[in-house]
Amino acid sequence: MTASKKLHVCSTLLVATLGILPMSSHAGLFDQLIKLLGGGGTTTTTPGTGTGTIPADAATKGTFGPVVNWPLIPMHVVVLPDGRVMSYGSDSKGVQTGQFIYDVWDPSKGTGTDSHLVLPNTTGTDVFCSAQVIVPSSGAVLLVGGDRTVKGVRNYSADDVNFFDYRHNALYAAPQRMSFLRWYPTVVTLSNGKILVLGGRIDPNTPAPTPELYSDEEGWTVLNGATSNDAYGLRNWSYPRAYQAPNGKVFVTTIWGGTYYLDASGNGSVAATSLKLTESDFYLPSVMYAPGKILSFRKFNKAVSIDINGATPTATTVTGVGQDRYHGSATVLANGQVLVNGGSMVDNVANGVAYQAKIWTPATKAWTVAATASKMRLYHSISLLLPDATVLTAGGGAPGPATNLNAEVYTPPYLYNGTSKAVRPVIQAAPTATTWGANFTATVDSGVSRVTFIKTGSVTHTIDFDQRFMDLSYTSSGGTLTIQAPTSANAAPPGYYMLFVFNSAGVPSVAKIIKLG
Repeated sequence: MTASKKLHVCSTLLVATLGILPMSSHAGLFDQLIKLLGGGGTTTTTPGTGTGTIPADAATKGTFGPVVNWPLIPMHVVVLPDGRVMSYGSDSKGVQTGQFIYDVWDPSKGTGTDSHLVLPNTTGTDVFCSAQVIVPSSGAVLLVGGDRTVKGVRNYSADDVNFFDYRHNALYAAPQRMSFLRWYPTVVTLSNGKILVLGGRIDPNTPAPTPELYSDEEGWTVLNGATSNDAYGLRNWSYPRAYQAPNGKVFVTTIWGGTYYLDASGNGSVAATSLKLTESDFYLPSVMYAPGKILSFRKFNKAVSIDINGATPTATTVTGVGQDRYHGSATVLANGQVLVNGGSMVDNVANGVAYQAKIWTPATKAWTVAATASKMRLYHSISLLLPDATVLTAGGGAPGPATNLNAEVYTPPYLYNGTSKAVRPVIQAAPTATTWGANFTATVDSGVSRVTFIKTGSVTHTIDFDQRFMDLSYTSSGGTLTIQAPTSANAAPPGYYMLFVFNSAGVPSVAKIIKLG
């Protein structure tokens, strides 16, 4: 028996004998032991700074910062137009319910208690397992659906509609409800600024196969012509993966392998494409990593890169996945690489837990091994790109093998220079808004080698409803950049985007958030 195994056995016996944990409890054992010996406690740090010595491999693997407390399990998170992060999903003890509180975190204040604004949910809606997205026209967060308890049984559905006004830190109920009850629905921002809602279920035995549209100007419209049990109903109801496509339609992938185009104009319509994929799962991640390109994870250690830029969608195999990551996350980084973190080989079971992250580079289709996290991130965990180019990884539990009222901020390799933090370029000025095809100027403090534009994220249950990435063309004259905004709303739907500039060493700035459209 190795020394580490002996320590584990001795520690288990000691803690069980003292009556602190039952003999069967292994999750969090060392956390509990460290606390007993005087360690642990709440760590306060600025996101991305970490503590202690920077590892020798930080410039190739990145680092996970210390585990920090969170006031709830952040099952749902969204970057607000002002750069703060709204989250909700449980109560302060990690119990399933979004009926009582939600949180607004200000990353500029670090990760201590003072950085969180915990607010009461006074709408009457349990927003647990709803869907959330920024409405482009107003900047408000739209929350649709949620959870209801019927005769003491949870996980029934709601047709409630709520909004969060970030300017006044207020969550309020809308007067008009959806036409269908929805639990686990998907929301998609369309090129015309409307919000498409699809999927979810009406009750534990009935899916919601008919999509709906929302806009501030017109309210709610039902797309009866786009009803489909195969695309986002009976066979694919749970947070269907759907993306605004370059052809103006919405591309949908399913867990059983079929793919579809949904046309949200008029009464709506839906049609199958010729592309058939291998089987996937509701809890395997996917993300749009470039205009018209999607990284989709499938069962049995498989992944594909889907290209929907042509007349017919195609898919190519992505090798080197390593393992299935049920409840893992895929997040596009500021430079267009994809961070894949969390998950386990068995659905929401601490079996084959993937503590070590990986990074996928689209240009080479190659994977590199990244840093190792301290906490398992399984069911109800999230990963979200922040405006400072770091990644918030957080949550998990309710239910699950660990109740994670905590977070770890991942700092990617591009923010390191050897064992030091890299010197970052600074965007000194940039507009707050632009439109498609326009040229806008930004001033910077140093030379620039690249400009990227990433839609602010809105994440839950392994899916980022809105994140998409693109490079922008630019010219440089001294410290002034003339940047061309995206030319197509199909490639870049209206909303809020993070503008990053990179220096010659490939180090990104802190983003400026710009409204497009």
